[in-house]
Amino acid sequence: MRPAPVCVTPGRIGSGRLEGKVALVTGGDSGIGRAVALAFAREGADVAIVYLNETEDAHETRRLVEEKGRRCVLIRGDIGLKTLCVKAVEKTIKRLGALDILVNNAAEQHPEKSIADLKEKQIEKTFRTNVFSMFFLTAAALPHLKKSKGAAIVNTTSVTAYRGSPSLLDYSATKGAIVTFTRSLAGQLVKDGIRVNAVAPGPIWTPLIAATFPAKEVATFGSDSPLGRAGEPWECAECYVFLASSDASYMTGQVLHPNGGEIING
Repeated sequence: MRPAPVCVTPGRIGSGRLEGKVALVTGGDSGIGRAVALAFAREGADVAIVYLNETEDAHETRRLVEEKGRRCVLIRGDIGLKTLCVKAVEKTIKRLGALDILVNNAAEQHPEKSIADLKEKQIEKTFRTNVFSMFFLTAAALPHLKKSKGAAIVNTTSVTAYRGSPSLLDYSATKGAIVTFTRSLAGQLVKDGIRVNAVAPGPIWTPLIAATFPAKEVATFGSDSPLGRAGEPWECAECYVFLASSDASYMTGQVLHPNGGEIING
């Protein structure tokens, strides 16, 4: 992409907010997921990332994490499959020794002008990747999160969960489901001392945008936000650091909105 997304927070020096923690981040090969992995590493966490098929990008994320002195485990596979989600957690525990933070971030989207054009296979795939995976990964991670002091789950929803998107009907529906999933899971796990929150990004400059929309739309992406530009991945990543750290110890069932100033309900 030109310009390349900025995944490292400019000028920020780590302060050990996640020192000694282990995080599992889905979609950590690029975009918001990479920025989260790097921000977590800066704050002292070891990271396992799950990615689908962008092996070169995943290896670059690992290089950048290790550059910060932290360990990074790469796990390739389709998170829409329960077996892969279980294996991802098992590999994280085996290689990194614990699991304190789960970031359910990976997603897919496929624009369609009409609901009549949505194929059953596409709807199911979008829900499997965007929603089913959160059930699978959380269930697999739960026994290990219960052993962690200050465990946290952070889910990626979207501004489309609140205002919708006519051309991303199935994607928007999954993102609305994630808001409800987050609020409901937070209530269920509060007794276990596990906080569950979410981040709802607006127009963020990531490879997903270039891979999804026509060049004309990509060229003006984010220009209609109140701040007049698309956000960078690092501008989302700091929300995840906050929610994963003890700074957010009195927050659960909440959603943060890095969206360039758009006022939305909820």
